[in-house]
Amino acid sequence: MSHLHHDKKILNRVKRLKGQIHSVEQHLEAGDSHCIEVLQQVAAIKGAINGLMNELIEEHLRHHVLAEATAVNETELEEFLKLLKRYG
Repeated sequence: MSHLHHDKKILNRVKRLKGQIHSVEQHLEAGDSHCIEVLQQVAAIKGAINGLMNELIEEHLRHHVLAEATAVNETELEEFLKLLKRYG
């Protein structure tokens, strides 16, 4: 996936995740957060990780799996990616 180092969108997602995780760590170290607040932050991180995973899978499909395909049904591909995002 050498093409990923050019993708600022993916890199920005990773940086946001890093910031979210750092924030949870700080709250836990300080001991001043309520459990519900920490759980909400962790749930947000989980959602962000799922979004990152979906984005990486899509990039892999487009750049590696389908790169040599002679004909790609874009409608079917988009439908598959929607399902993946919904249930992945």
